[in-house]
Amino acid sequence: MSGLWVPSPKTTWQWQLNGLPLDTSVDVEMYDIDLFDNDAATVAALHVEGRKVVCYMNAGRWEEWRPDAAAFPEAIIGANLDDWEGERWLDIRRIDILAPIMEARMDSCRDKGFDGIETDNIDGYLNDTGFPLDYDDQLEYNIWLAETAHARGLSIGLKNDMDQAPELLAHFDWALNEECFQYEECETLLPFIEAGKAVFNVEYSLEAGEFCAQARDMGFNSLKKNLDVDAWRESCD
Repeated sequence: MSGLWVPSPKTTWQWQLNGLPLDTSVDVEMYDIDLFDNDAATVAALHVEGRKVVCYMNAGRWEEWRPDAAAFPEAIIGANLDDWEGERWLDIRRIDILAPIMEARMDSCRDKGFDGIETDNIDGYLNDTGFPLDYDDQLEYNIWLAETAHARGLSIGLKNDMDQAPELLAHFDWALNEECFQYEECETLLPFIEAGKAVFNVEYSLEAGEFCAQARDMGFNSLKKNLDVDAWRESCD
């Protein structure tokens, strides 16, 4: 899509979803921040500093604290998550119901001036969601998300969903992965690098010295972060 921002490998970045206020002092090319917790003025201020800004939104789970939580019918809200209080999986087969909700979120990303979108939890078919989701259900939903973002002039990153990465490479503009070095599966994302698309990676348990050299060799943009994704970071750059 002409004019779409597609980050290249080795794009420096910061990822902060918690621990407000947002720390805007990190000297990087891209910030990835929460849709609801940040306003247009914050995005504009980052742009003034020469940053691109990505809009984090949850596309695969319902979150009880979000301002649009009541828009989700109970029929498409599934299993609870033991480790994430207040979150439940969504029935992503029901694009007809989810479309207006997710479109409204993407409209907000666009209207606030974001450059791209991180859609979280788009691998529900691998989890106990309470719904009989399969590979094809997830593939259809993820492609729909990518097309919907692109229609608004927003780039979109493939968040995890490693098994479908080969089929989704053509639809997504970059990748964001958690713990591929921990689980020894990073090579799956090398086609993104080969296509000139950035791979942003975060490790939580490994120490930087255990993965940074390999990350640099592979062309990944890797950070060590706290699990709650606050402002703290240790970069491999």
